[in-house]
Amino acid sequence: MSQYIDGYVLSVPKNKLAAYKKMATKASKIWREHGALEYRECVGDDMTAPGMVPFPKLAKSKPDEVVIFAYVVFKSRKHRDATNKKVFADPRIASMCDPNDMPFDCKRTTWGGFKTLVAR
Repeated sequence: MSQYIDGYVLSVPKNKLAAYKKMATKASKIWREHGALEYRECVGDDMTAPGMVPFPKLAKSKPDEVVIFAYVVFKSRKHRDATNKKVFADPRIASMCDPNDMPFDCKRTTWGGFKTLVAR
Protein backbone atom coordinates (compact mmCIF):
# COMPACT_ATOMS: atom_id res chain seq x y z
CA MET A 1 0.00 0.00 0.00
CA SER A 2 1.31 3.45 -0.91
CA GLN A 3 1.91 6.00 1.80
CA TYR A 4 -0.20 9.14 2.07
CA ILE A 5 1.30 12.60 2.55
CA ASP A 6 -0.11 15.82 3.95
CA GLY A 7 1.86 18.76 2.55
CA TYR A 8 1.96 22.39 3.67
CA VAL A 9 3.52 25.58 2.34
CA LEU A 10 3.50 28.75 4.42
CA SER A 11 5.41 31.96 4.99
CA VAL A 12 6.92 32.83 8.36
CA PRO A 13 8.36 36.24 9.28
CA LYS A 14 12.12 35.86 9.76
CA ASN A 15 11.90 37.42 13.23
CA LYS A 16 9.36 34.74 14.25
CA LEU A 17 11.22 31.72 12.88
CA ALA A 18 12.49 30.65 16.32
CA ALA A 19 8.95 30.76 17.73
CA TYR A 20 7.70 28.79 14.71
CA LYS A 21 10.43 26.18 15.17
CA LYS A 22 9.45 25.75 18.82
CA MET A 23 5.79 25.28 17.82
CA ALA A 24 6.66 22.87 14.99
CA THR A 25 8.90 20.80 17.26
CA LYS A 26 6.04 20.35 19.73
CA ALA A 27 3.61 19.57 16.91
CA SER A 28 5.96 16.97 15.43
CA LYS A 29 6.01 15.07 18.72
CA ILE A 30 2.20 15.11 18.92
CA TRP A 31 1.75 13.89 15.33
CA ARG A 32 4.27 11.10 15.88
CA GLU A 33 2.63 10.09 19.20
CA HIS A 34 -0.67 9.73 17.40
CA GLY A 35 0.74 7.60 14.58
CA ALA A 36 2.40 9.71 11.88
CA LEU A 37 5.33 7.84 10.32
CA GLU A 38 7.37 10.96 9.59
CA TYR A 39 7.08 14.70 10.18
CA ARG A 40 9.28 17.30 8.47
CA GLU A 41 9.40 21.09 8.58
CA CYS A 42 11.84 22.60 6.09
CA VAL A 43 12.87 26.24 5.71
CA GLY A 44 13.55 27.66 2.25
CA ASP A 45 17.19 28.01 1.32
CA ASP A 46 17.62 28.01 -2.46
CA MET A 47 14.51 29.72 -3.76
CA THR A 48 15.69 30.59 -7.26
CA ALA A 49 14.01 28.65 -10.01
CA PRO A 50 14.77 29.96 -13.49
CA GLY A 51 11.81 29.22 -15.73
CA MET A 52 9.67 28.02 -12.82
CA VAL A 53 7.42 29.59 -10.20
CA PRO A 54 9.57 30.00 -7.07
CA PHE A 55 8.09 29.07 -3.71
CA PRO A 56 8.15 32.66 -2.34
CA LYS A 57 5.91 33.75 -5.22
CA LEU A 58 3.65 30.72 -4.79
CA ALA A 59 3.39 31.37 -1.02
CA LYS A 60 2.98 35.12 -1.56
CA SER A 61 5.87 35.69 0.83
CA LYS A 62 6.80 39.19 1.85
CA PRO A 63 10.47 40.31 1.72
CA ASP A 64 10.87 39.76 5.48
CA GLU A 65 9.48 36.19 5.36
CA VAL A 66 10.88 32.73 4.72
CA VAL A 67 9.03 29.84 3.10
CA ILE A 68 8.31 26.70 5.09
CA PHE A 69 7.64 23.45 3.24
CA ALA A 70 6.32 20.80 5.60
CA TYR A 71 4.98 17.31 5.22
CA VAL A 72 3.64 14.48 7.34
CA VAL A 73 3.77 10.84 6.19
CA PHE A 74 1.07 8.27 6.93
CA LYS A 75 0.45 4.62 6.02
CA SER A 76 -2.68 5.52 4.01
CA ARG A 77 -5.40 8.13 3.73
CA LYS A 78 -7.47 6.19 6.24
CA HIS A 79 -4.51 6.22 8.64
CA ARG A 80 -4.07 9.98 8.00
CA ASP A 81 -7.73 10.66 8.78
CA ALA A 82 -7.59 8.65 12.02
CA THR A 83 -4.29 10.22 13.10
CA ASN A 84 -5.40 13.78 12.34
CA LYS A 85 -8.66 13.23 14.23
CA LYS A 86 -6.60 12.36 17.32
CA VAL A 87 -4.15 15.21 16.75
CA PHE A 88 -6.81 17.89 16.39
CA ALA A 89 -8.61 16.60 19.50
CA ASP A 90 -5.36 16.80 21.49
CA PRO A 91 -5.50 19.77 23.91
CA ARG A 92 -1.78 20.42 23.35
CA ILE A 93 -2.50 21.39 19.74
CA ALA A 94 -5.38 23.65 20.77
CA SER A 95 -3.13 25.38 23.31
CA MET A 96 -0.64 26.24 20.53
CA CYS A 97 -3.25 27.69 18.17
CA ASP A 98 -4.20 31.03 19.70
CA PRO A 99 -5.06 33.09 16.59
CA ASN A 100 -3.77 36.23 18.33
CA ASP A 101 -0.37 34.68 19.05
CA MET A 102 0.63 32.70 15.97
CA PRO A 103 4.10 33.08 14.45
CA PHE A 104 2.57 33.03 10.94
CA ASP A 105 -0.64 33.95 9.11
CA CYS A 106 -2.79 30.80 9.07
CA LYS A 107 -4.98 32.23 6.30
CA ARG A 108 -1.98 32.18 3.95
CA THR A 109 -1.11 28.53 4.60
CA THR A 110 -1.67 26.06 1.79
CA TRP A 111 -2.36 22.40 2.45
CA GLY A 112 -3.19 19.27 0.53
CA GLY A 113 -3.37 15.51 0.92
CA PHE A 114 -1.35 13.53 -1.61
CA LYS A 115 -1.34 9.95 -2.84
CA THR A 116 2.17 8.65 -3.39
CA LEU A 117 2.94 8.37 -7.10
CA VAL A 118 6.59 7.25 -6.90
CA ALA A 119 8.48 6.04 -3.84
CA ARG A 120 12.05 4.79 -4.07
